[in-house]
Amino acid sequence: MLFGAASASVANRVSAEITCSTSITFSASQKSSAQLVLIQWRETAISQLLTIGCQSSKSGALHQPYNVPMPLNLKAINAELAKRGFKVTLAKGEGYFYFQGGDATDWLDRTVRVATLHSLSLEQWIGHYRELKAKNETLLKVQIKSKELETRRTQRAAEDSGSERHGGPYGAKQRDTEKSVSRVAPRKQKEESKLASYLRLHHVPIFVRDQDRSLRFYLDQLGFRLIMDYNYGERGRFILVAPPNGATLLALIAPKPDSAEHQFIGRSGQAVFVTEDVAAKFRIWRKSGVRFRHPPQAGTWGGVFTTFEDLDGNSFILAGWDDLTRKVDARRRALAEKVESERRAARELEIAKQVQARLFPQAAPPLKTLEYAGVCVQAREVGGDYYDFLNLGPQRLGLVIGDISGKGIAAALLMANLQANLRSQCAMASDQPERFLRSVNQLFYENTTESAYATLFFAEYDDSERRLRYANCGHLPPLLIRRDGTVERLKATSTVVGIFKEWHCSVTECQLFKGDMLVLYTDGVTESFNDAWEEFGEQRLIEGLETYRQLSPQMVIAAIINRLKQFSPREQHDDITLIVAKCRGD
Repeated sequence: MLFGAASASVANRVSAEITCSTSITFSASQKSSAQLVLIQWRETAISQLLTIGCQSSKSGALHQPYNVPMPLNLKAINAELAKRGFKVTLAKGEGYFYFQGGDATDWLDRTVRVATLHSLSLEQWIGHYRELKAKNETLLKVQIKSKELETRRTQRAAEDSGSERHGGPYGAKQRDTEKSVSRVAPRKQKEESKLASYLRLHHVPIFVRDQDRSLRFYLDQLGFRLIMDYNYGERGRFILVAPPNGATLLALIAPKPDSAEHQFIGRSGQAVFVTEDVAAKFRIWRKSGVRFRHPPQAGTWGGVFTTFEDLDGNSFILAGWDDLTRKVDARRRALAEKVESERRAARELEIAKQVQARLFPQAAPPLKTLEYAGVCVQAREVGGDYYDFLNLGPQRLGLVIGDISGKGIAAALLMANLQANLRSQCAMASDQPERFLRSVNQLFYENTTESAYATLFFAEYDDSERRLRYANCGHLPPLLIRRDGTVERLKATSTVVGIFKEWHCSVTECQLFKGDMLVLYTDGVTESFNDAWEEFGEQRLIEGLETYRQLSPQMVIAAIINRLKQFSPREQHDDITLIVAKCRGD
């Protein structure tokens, strides 16, 4: 127990330090060699601590050595699945593994084709479970609430209690499968307005003598996919396979010798497989050992067909016709054109991304009393957030941040328009800031649609007097964090730009002092949300700024971005733009 407590304590300390280090990885090149070596040592140390698979007995003895990994077996994997709340178990088949029970009861695809259990690590097994779960949820296209699921399981248990009275292993399996499908299909509602509309062919029964031998035939010789392999205990084993390019399932069933279904072995109803080139498929399958009754021949319906058998004598038709071939070729051409179109679009977006990146400031005019930096992390290839540093003359700097309405290409075009308006007229900004902004609004109004607008914050900083003159045009209030921790908000002085032709704004000013920090940001920062739909918010932003205020502006930005990604690790939904400026001594 002492060892475990000490390990946890060291891990917590090292983890805290590493978090601080990784939060500033954007400026790692500025660190000394000694600091980099220290960070690497810390990362190695925490990695080793977190991979210790040891447990302490009541006497304090270690059951597992420090540097020996925990053994990987089915029991260990299933224990980890249960520990993480996954209601499923992993089982072994012939040359593959599969998930069964609980969450996987209704899955159409539950197999992992690897030679041995040790082919994958524990986390890879957990990852395969998550991937299969997501895949099957997409296939089934249902979302069963927990209460509904429990109710259906209760009904299923009640039905299963009388299933043996119907005789025959296949009868029980078929009823189980039908009940599984009933959970996929919407139930008929009592209200007449909610009629059931779900109907599809689930599987075709194929009666075989040896399921393992037949499974190898369909997988190895015909190239089918294994969809399901589940053992129902006394009721037998239920196997579903599917062709590589189809959704129809074949159920490989081994009926008991004394059952009524046993007589159907080798007497199937000739399921029909369709392919675009019967002759080519005939040659490939015959080379792999498939028995054909006759070569491909013309049918009376205008197509070509042949007949083949499986190991138990069940016969199948392999057919194709010219109309199908033409449709397949047309579909392939359409898919090829779609792929090419998507490739061109992706290339054009990449070019647009490179062009927009050049619209952001490429250099920062040096100042004696102000250290500043900015960044824009776009949610898509291009976006509508904008920031800029304008050279307004000797000892004068323009700080600009804006958020264009909309997203994607449309917002990026408007952003370019606004940037051009600002840079082309910034010469008058120092002497006549109100006139400058009115002109920007006028041009933006005339060059955009009625629904287009932008929030904008413009500030002029006087390096000699540490004075900030600004106009807030409907943008989120920038934060001015004083040296003593007091927070001031630079609130709106006018409405957004681009909506009104007749538009007026006012300019106000404030004094900065050594140690003050000015932060400009867009709503992509404060409106980032986590899995609980909780927003990052202004308060968390302020707390982060207070934590990292001793760092340089570049490192403060990197730390805040890192906090945002930890808070909202999934897909980014909006552009994130930040400007941090710190007032310093002469």
